[in-house]
Amino acid sequence: MRDQSNVIDFDAETLHALRADAPACESVIHFNNAGCGLLPKPALQAMIDHLELEASIGGYEAAAARKVQVRDFYAAIADLIGCRPENVAFAGSATHGYSKALSAIPFEPGDVILTTRNDFISNQIAFLALRKRFGVEIVHAPDLPDGNGVDVAAMAALMRARRPRLVAATHVPTNSGLVQPVAEIGRHCRELDLLYLVDACQSAGQYPLDVEDIGCDLLTATCRKFLRGPRGSGFLYVSDRVLTQGYEPLFIDMYGARWVAGDRYEPVRGAARFEEWEFPYSTLLGCAAATRYALRVGLERISRRTPALAARLRDHLAAIPGVRVLDRGPELAALVTFDVQGWRPEPFKAAMDARGVNSALSFREFAQYDFADKDVEWALRLSPHYYNTEEEVDTVAAMVAELAQHGPR
Repeated sequence: MRDQSNVIDFDAETLHALRADAPACESVIHFNNAGCGLLPKPALQAMIDHLELEASIGGYEAAAARKVQVRDFYAAIADLIGCRPENVAFAGSATHGYSKALSAIPFEPGDVILTTRNDFISNQIAFLALRKRFGVEIVHAPDLPDGNGVDVAAMAALMRARRPRLVAATHVPTNSGLVQPVAEIGRHCRELDLLYLVDACQSAGQYPLDVEDIGCDLLTATCRKFLRGPRGSGFLYVSDRVLTQGYEPLFIDMYGARWVAGDRYEPVRGAARFEEWEFPYSTLLGCAAATRYALRVGLERISRRTPALAARLRDHLAAIPGVRVLDRGPELAALVTFDVQGWRPEPFKAAMDARGVNSALSFREFAQYDFADKDVEWALRLSPHYYNTEEEVDTVAAMVAELAQHGPR
């Protein structure tokens, strides 16, 4: 067992201030950050202020009055992922951004999408929908023999042999703590001049991200998870290469294009071509505030503390009879998944809810390959974040131990 006694990366005063900015910490142990992080007060206030401004002067007028703050969303995301603001598009969710990106690729029958066995369920379904409509072929790169994520060498060999139209990988799958080597995959994509799409839903706000280091052409993420933004928000990164080569989404609208003649339009130059005219401006401003909040806390510090809290929890759970920890990989993120002998999923989660612990369930249908390999039908997912405490980790582990010992009642 690893020694997690020195998890603390913030002093007591800093941690107290961070928890004060998340009032729910007073009433629940929030271990569902992989589902939805706790909105920090500055993000909440930015949203309230804008809604009040809309109510007082009008929606269009409020957007015009806050145009500097609106632009800061793009600047904040650019600072978060290492690009220019012009390469960032707001999206209603990561899936919205992902679908927009896929719609820009002119797939033809026989085109290959090369992906991993651990890509997010909605991405896998989108690939199947593309196969159904356009006749593309979906190829899944194999995992390493020990189950520790994708075999990059085998994936690179498939790149050379199949010349895929698109390579896609999820950085941190939603169904486990696995961290995929997206930068290593990206190096092979650059060498072979292949289009590369990365899903960073669970890594944005948990790890430092640099799109140049990753080597991706497109990257999507939600803002509601570890970035702690409001629900109904996300972003899409679009590289200069994709923009200059003329990629544009299907059903581009009057915000993403200019109607220059009766029979012709021209897409705008930047990633805004992937946006629509209508924006939830209060949500966007909440995202900007949440992103600036994360940047002030520091992604390097977050990336040390958050996975360390999860490792402490994982070690405690592994020692409990009847509990099977499911996470595999040389590096594990702050998503801890396990099942409990003798329990069904819904009653177990209900028992955790009753004890004031926020969690999430995963099922076989969320991760057909991964859960089949692990021979598991369900898992409870606990996902701490930097504002959680070591004491909360130990308390939750003790609750699981008590439930595992006594079984359902």
